[in-house]
Amino acid sequence: MLRPDRYRYPGCALIIETRNRGIHMELLALVTVLIAMEYFFLAVMVAKSRSATGISAPSTIGDEKFERVFRVQQNTMEQLIIFFPALWIFGYYVQAEIGAALGVVFLIGRIVYARGYVQDSSKRGPGFVIGSLALLALMLGGLAGVVISLLQAA
Repeated sequence: MLRPDRYRYPGCALIIETRNRGIHMELLALVTVLIAMEYFFLAVMVAKSRSATGISAPSTIGDEKFERVFRVQQNTMEQLIIFFPALWIFGYYVQAEIGAALGVVFLIGRIVYARGYVQDSSKRGPGFVIGSLALLALMLGGLAGVVISLLQAA
């Protein structure tokens, strides 16, 4: 599919330069959608857990299993605030394919984290480490990519 070198948004001066980085940014978009779907699934798990335990909103305490399911969803939301920009910055300034692969590692880490935490909160560590290492790689790689790009432009 042919892509223009520039996209102009009507009514503003914003110009986004696109870069040819092998497989296009669709991989990053795919990972973004998969992780959004994972988060949606976690929200559904919270709703089901509320129904099963009889804990109605806004309460978040009263049943240990519900609290663990709720914390998985909340912790994932906290991670996504950092993850999504890191993913796209890494993909744009470093390489989309590697960024997407790190995104998949993050996704797997969140699955391992969720499964462990829901069973027993002491089992959340391995998933947290997997996801955090992928996130750290995205952040540091993205930072390096931006700095190198700035230095090259100077």
